[in-house]
Amino acid sequence: MSLGPALRTLLLAALGALQAVSAPPGLTETARSLTDAHPGKSALYVLEKGEDALLARGWLGEHAARSIDIQYFIWSSDNVGILASELLLRAADRGIKVRVLVDDLLVDAPSDAMMALAAHPNFDIRIYNPRHKVGVSLPKRVLQLLTHFKASNQRMHDKTAIFDGQVAVTGGRNMADEYYDHDQAYNFRDRDALVLGPVVGEMQASFERFWTSPFAIPVEDLLDSPFRKQSPEQVQAVYQSLHAYAKNPANFTPEVREALANLPERFGRLIEHLAWDDIRFLSDLPGKNDSHGLKGSGRTTEELVATLRKAQKRVTIQSPYLVLSTRGFTLFEELIRRGVQVRISTNSLASTDNLQAFSGYQKQRARLLKMGIQVTEFKPDPAIKQELVERRRESGKNVPVFSLHAKTLVVDGETLFIGTFNLDPRSANLNTEVGVLVTNAKVATQVEQAIERDMAPENSWDPAKEDPDAHASAGKRRNLLLWKALPLGPIL
Repeated sequence: MSLGPALRTLLLAALGALQAVSAPPGLTETARSLTDAHPGKSALYVLEKGEDALLARGWLGEHAARSIDIQYFIWSSDNVGILASELLLRAADRGIKVRVLVDDLLVDAPSDAMMALAAHPNFDIRIYNPRHKVGVSLPKRVLQLLTHFKASNQRMHDKTAIFDGQVAVTGGRNMADEYYDHDQAYNFRDRDALVLGPVVGEMQASFERFWTSPFAIPVEDLLDSPFRKQSPEQVQAVYQSLHAYAKNPANFTPEVREALANLPERFGRLIEHLAWDDIRFLSDLPGKNDSHGLKGSGRTTEELVATLRKAQKRVTIQSPYLVLSTRGFTLFEELIRRGVQVRISTNSLASTDNLQAFSGYQKQRARLLKMGIQVTEFKPDPAIKQELVERRRESGKNVPVFSLHAKTLVVDGETLFIGTFNLDPRSANLNTEVGVLVTNAKVATQVEQAIERDMAPENSWDPAKEDPDAHASAGKRRNLLLWKALPLGPIL
């Protein structure tokens, strides 16, 4: 497809501005020039490949001129996590205001590194609902679980990255190697959405609600005094360590640097294929709900239920975890009675990284199939991985095991949701969730076809025709028996 003359001129001017990092308005001007050409509309581009999703975040971070606001469930101290931290540090060094909000449950960043970054005048870090890790001793954690079990399980599962308040990325990916095809042993098949336009304002408003909520605690208020009393020399030592790590070709490979350098050309193709439409950002409130017990729903849950109820022909869902509540069974039974085809792509025992969630699914699998839901279970070595990890194949590296992590809903081939919502009670009732919702047949069909490829026999097993569990290791099957024996239903 060729660019029209007007769009080509606009694109070249925009890319010229973006390549000059010293010109602060570049990203903002580019985004505004595009949105001005589509008044009142937002744009969406689907990031199917981990490498593209990582490079997009990196490139936007390099070109942000005013602010970077980051919200993640997981931020690991692995290769991707460290390089992302270093990129944000360099942004702060050039005057960009950086704010990072991370859920407490799975934080593994060193305390001295978090405190050093928080000491930077342009870098703020807050921890959401700190009941497990940051500044929490083991006895206190156990006490929290015993006395405030629901509160300890109410996690922030949101994943957003907002650049200059103009361009943003949201979807299933956390900040860790396995979400961007950089883990040597285990990677996720995931999906993100890059957006710009008015929908980014909705995302920014959601971020501000979380950032200013009583659940978001500055990291310096949580850690013990030894970390708060870091000397300027100790702080600089952390910064230099991060910069040295990023400069090491073993950590930041030349091919990744080359890919970043070539991104202006790739972003040109991206801009050409942006889908412009009315896009909504769905988000829960901090804390999710204040009902008693482990139930209670939330705004994102109710919006998705309403979307599903509008289905007339078919519903296609991709979710790494598949555990229905009583309400969920009632909803899908209603759809099937009306003649709506329901298809769900989920993990197999061989591919899943979450035995607890799979135990709930295995208990329900026979009922789901009997209802008439078409379920497929993703293989750990799907044929599609050759397409998803093309860079690794070309570099001669081994391709790791793959697992589904995408959270996507397509209704009637027209309405699309991409976000963080898993098809399980935890996403419905406990964790805060986000995502983008749009009715656009072109992009919805594109994503539905991607899910259908994942469901194809070369990529997934059909449990209605064979026993996919037989392909899992004996150890995994044995461990599953333990989890099935426990009453975990409401927190799966």
